[in-house]
Amino acid sequence: MFLVLGLSFGYLTFKVLSFSRTVSVPPLVNMTLLDANEALSKAGLYLKIEGEDYDASIQTGRILRQDIPPGNSVKEKRTIKVVLSKGPRVFSLPLIVNEKLADAESIFIQKGLRIGKIINVHSDTVEKGRIVAQKPEPDEKVTDDIIVLVSLGPHELSYYCPDFIDKNLAAVKETTSKMNLFVETKGKGEIVETQRPKPGSIVRSGEQIYLNMKEENPND
Repeated sequence: MFLVLGLSFGYLTFKVLSFSRTVSVPPLVNMTLLDANEALSKAGLYLKIEGEDYDASIQTGRILRQDIPPGNSVKEKRTIKVVLSKGPRVFSLPLIVNEKLADAESIFIQKGLRIGKIINVHSDTVEKGRIVAQKPEPDEKVTDDIIVLVSLGPHELSYYCPDFIDKNLAAVKETTSKMNLFVETKGKGEIVETQRPKPGSIVRSGEQIYLNMKEENPND
């Protein structure tokens, strides 16, 4: 009796599995992930991203290939594997020198590239946060190991603040430029009447010097 019941149960299970509903695989190529997932869900199927590949004809982020061709019949609840497009492969690098780091990364992403290594360096000529140099350069062969040098700004140096009182503004600016100090003036005239910080105070490169100006005395 148990043998008969076992055989009967096995036969019924086989029949159920044999007659599971089959569905047609929808076309997914050139679809967005959202649309592809919706199409598969309606067919009773699942989506799995298998990888990415370059392609000049399919927009970045859309489906490039599917493992089971459209129109094929499969059992429902089957997983359909897809490969996404990375867009066209770039054979030359854009010039990003003097670009802000965030902007440079955005430019590279649009080209299907990414920065492999960031090296921070001090620079007296390039603003902090901007690209000083890149490797490879635009006319060189593209590699996966793209390196950029990002400016930390000039080295921070300390000075004794010079005595600018009674000095001409042009001479003051020449001195402060060499020390990487910034000048803010108040009042009319080209001669320094008072200054802040006071002469002899410690100032650091990148700091501000405040000057009150006066007209030049014609008797001097």
